[in-house]
Amino acid sequence: MSALAAKSALLIAGPTASGKSALGLRLARQRGGTIINADALQVYGDLRILSARPTAAEEAEVPHRLYGHVDGAVPYSVAAWLREARAALAQVWAEGRLPILVGGTGLYFKALEEGIADIPPIAEEIRNKWRDFRGDLHKEIQARDPAMAARLNRNDRQRLIRALEVAEGTGKPLSQWQEQGRAGAALAGVQVERLFVAVPREELYARAEARFDRMVAQGALDEVQALPPLDPSLPVMKAIGVPELLAVARGERTLEEAAAAAKTATRHYIKRQMTWFRGQMTHWPSLSPP
Repeated sequence: MSALAAKSALLIAGPTASGKSALGLRLARQRGGTIINADALQVYGDLRILSARPTAAEEAEVPHRLYGHVDGAVPYSVAAWLREARAALAQVWAEGRLPILVGGTGLYFKALEEGIADIPPIAEEIRNKWRDFRGDLHKEIQARDPAMAARLNRNDRQRLIRALEVAEGTGKPLSQWQEQGRAGAALAGVQVERLFVAVPREELYARAEARFDRMVAQGALDEVQALPPLDPSLPVMKAIGVPELLAVARGERTLEEAAAAAKTATRHYIKRQMTWFRGQMTHWPSLSPP
């Protein structure tokens, strides 16, 4: 493998039920790839069925990394994933294979390409000052961080406040912190191919609903009942299907009612995903799944 190919990566993103995992598997077979998980729920070992993790047979076909390796009791984070993804990328390149990152967690891809700015904690009095500020926030950030002011909508109060508190609290503009993060990003200097799997929304809904029915048939209720007692605020406990099926296990609703509620929650999730992707991944080439 050439030096250029050794530092290449393929990123495949898309909403839930879009077929991105199947595309990743097909391209991994064709290109000698190793699939690296970029989905926040598929890291958990507790939820193979409900997180739509690759099957054991699929994992045996081509190498997979960062799937099902985290205990559900652990509050996993973007920073934790990024550390592990860096190590996985280095290992895949060392093996002379193509890393193929597949998932629906947009923040993972953003962190991978832009890094994470290592901003120190901001003093509470500074945070409160800008939260309570009633003047023109955009004018204030123009004076302190013109580069960030050019990027931010003057009505985006939350992000303007963040930029102002960072500028005052650290003595360095947020744009400069972000630039430093990008310089140290995991894919800085790497030849990157990006693919976004685009499916019409109504078709996505139909795919997701049919998939949930298959999950139930495959034993999703048993999977949920096998979960240990965990804090309800943990990501595993909030995963679509878990609260609904736990209610079935407790005798609080029927399986049909739980399935209907989970399908509604999935529709809402798809809407949120599509909104985020439209705002953050406009530069990604789109393709329809085969």
